[in-house]
Amino acid sequence: MSKAEYEKARRMAQKAYRLAPLKGVYPYLQVLDDILSYTSIASEVDLGLVEVPLDLIVGTRTAGRTRAFANNFMPLLPDNSEFASKWVNLYQAHIDEGIRDPIIACEFMNRFYVVEGNKRVSVLKFADAVSIPAYVTRIIPQRSDDKDVKIYYEFMEFYRLTSVNDLWFSQEGSYPELIRLLGKDPEHVWTQEERVDFHSAYFHFTDVFEAKGGKQLPLTSGDAFLAYLKIYGYEGLWEKSSTQLRKELEKLWPDLQIFPGKPPKKLVMQPEEAAPSVISQLLPVTPPVLKIAFLHDKTAETSSWTYGHELGLQHLNQVFQGRIQTTRYDNINTEELGLSTIDQAVAQGNRVIFTTTPKLLGASIKAAVKYPDAKILNCSLNAYSGHLRTYYGRLYEAKFLTGALAGILSESNQIGYLADYPICGMIANINAFALGVQMTNPKAKIHLEWSTVRDCNPEESFRSRNISYISGQDLITPQNASRKFGLYDIRGEEMVNVAAAIWHWGKFYERIIHNILNGVWKKEADGKHRQSINYWWGLSSGMIDVICTKNIPSQTQWLIELLKKEIASFHYNPFSGSLYAQDGTLKSGEGEELTPEEIISMDWLLQNVDGCIPSLDMLIEEAKPMVLLQGVGIPQE
Repeated sequence: MSKAEYEKARRMAQKAYRLAPLKGVYPYLQVLDDILSYTSIASEVDLGLVEVPLDLIVGTRTAGRTRAFANNFMPLLPDNSEFASKWVNLYQAHIDEGIRDPIIACEFMNRFYVVEGNKRVSVLKFADAVSIPAYVTRIIPQRSDDKDVKIYYEFMEFYRLTSVNDLWFSQEGSYPELIRLLGKDPEHVWTQEERVDFHSAYFHFTDVFEAKGGKQLPLTSGDAFLAYLKIYGYEGLWEKSSTQLRKELEKLWPDLQIFPGKPPKKLVMQPEEAAPSVISQLLPVTPPVLKIAFLHDKTAETSSWTYGHELGLQHLNQVFQGRIQTTRYDNINTEELGLSTIDQAVAQGNRVIFTTTPKLLGASIKAAVKYPDAKILNCSLNAYSGHLRTYYGRLYEAKFLTGALAGILSESNQIGYLADYPICGMIANINAFALGVQMTNPKAKIHLEWSTVRDCNPEESFRSRNISYISGQDLITPQNASRKFGLYDIRGEEMVNVAAAIWHWGKFYERIIHNILNGVWKKEADGKHRQSINYWWGLSSGMIDVICTKNIPSQTQWLIELLKKEIASFHYNPFSGSLYAQDGTLKSGEGEELTPEEIISMDWLLQNVDGCIPSLDMLIEEAKPMVLLQGVGIPQE
């Protein structure tokens, strides 16, 4: 019987040997000595007795017995050879008693190479065993900028804490991200019970993932596991049935198919008018009341941002009276609370859900995967997800206009700008304001301050520079109705408001709900061609605007209106012509203009801006979660 098994193993070896050239791979076992001959080694470490996953054993330390095996560790030598006899006897011993003697191996880059025990590995791989005990020496490469080496050093830190060696990622930062998703402290050393629970969950996932065809995808099982955890979480994973896991994976499959890429992004720059369907016009019916939920991270009384969206909600109620029903959820300021609130909103029949802060982006994506029939939109910029849509405004267009106004009105060459979060879109606002100033007052400097930087007093900083005109927050907070918003003049005892860039969120919400009610909301196709829809509307939509006070001369107002019309009609892009960053780098040449994607991801400041983009450790604690989600200029940890 064992001899027949050897013949079966040999046929497997011959098949692998024949297919190897077609796949562009070496037909025999890899030889570690050959690999090390062109690798700089930092050190060697004795790991002692380790349970080694057989899938990770890929070759031998030396070339001695390499050609006795194909690259799948199956035997190539004839069945009448002494080698075959020893293989057959070892296989029979495994059937009768099991192979318990450890092999000796070297580990390099989380792959194992046998020093002693090749036939034991071959027999156990043939028998579909999972692992084998081994005395292991780890060979550590020198640190370098090579991506695989960086990932390996992350793995070694992960292994130091967990003793888990059967998980591999293809992207940097994945091991720390896994620790975070598992809810563990970055320096916590795992207990035996934690390792058992993790292996139970991971192997359960891997079995379902590979049965569904995961090995054919361009990612590791670890990559897929991490993507799964980001949506569904870790708690209770080992208790889920294979059927439930498979259903959850099916929703993620299009994302896994294009890994490490992201769904193609469609940037919608202005409203797309679409007529109702012919059928709805021929057979008019009274549609059921559409239930809409709004999730805010603060309240309208305590946050100018929330107040603006609340005005948008009230606008909806007025425009669609009797056709919609809105519900507002306040103080939804964590992902966990966001998920539970969306669960509640869906259970109450809400089919459209607006989450009005980037803080809830993660919760929105997870909920969109969970509820594919709900229309979930998150107010954020530059997010990639084929599961939900995002929306934001090109506020930089209005900031350019107020900058031009500040340059005209300022009697000095010192103008202030107060920003809040260093996130996507904010840097474009600052630079657009600076370009507006430059257009009308080329000698002026913009002094940049941040309201979210620790131990900082922006107002004191502005006054110490004798600055009169300041671009401040864009909206007022009802509970703290300060007049320091928009562009204002702080000269003298009384502050004077000049102009303000404003958000008309109601304009956006009205257009979106109008299309939904008329049946023209287009559900993106499932599969790998699913798009990530990002609404990014500006002056042309009415969602963004500028209002000027009576304190501005009429001729100046006329100039601002002229510039507004040129931008709204797409005849003028503020980010065009020669643009130089603070370090002198040319960002755009004569006759050129920045693309929308370059504007969104802008992480540099113009030469006429005096200030910097704050690093994460400079910010107050409240600001860090949002900046970690959508920040720019933040070093990767």
